[in-house]
Amino acid sequence: MDRNAFFWQIQDGKLPQPRAAETLGMRITRMDPDEGVLEAEFEGKEAFLNPAGKIQGGFLSAMLDDTMGPALAALLNAGEFAPTLNLNVQFLAPAEQGKLEGHGRVVKRGGGICFLSGELTQQGRLVATATATAAIRKL
Repeated sequence: MDRNAFFWQIQDGKLPQPRAAETLGMRITRMDPDEGVLEAEFEGKEAFLNPAGKIQGGFLSAMLDDTMGPALAALLNAGEFAPTLNLNVQFLAPAEQGKLEGHGRVVKRGGGICFLSGELTQQGRLVATATATAAIRKL
């Protein structure tokens, strides 16, 4: 764990939280770099609702990406970034306006390619799951 990496500079208040995370109302509640696990809360806002009154899937996908990506970002060195190459999302139940919980983990970290998984729950109910592939790049 490199405290000069982007993730830790944001957590230490040296860099601002990304605007996308702000939009999603993201708040990290647990980070375990040894396990490669991150837990976060998101605010499902009225602006995210579709005409049926449920949170639109693109916002749920962004929440999952913003759970899994930082789980990996916490393990990177300064000067590294890990863009998502592939994101696969499964929507299991409709999400309502309100708090959602994200659970992300690094499944396997290779030299340049990493595999991630995540879950999004609301009031204890599984709403969506995802897997992703990310590539570690030097800036």
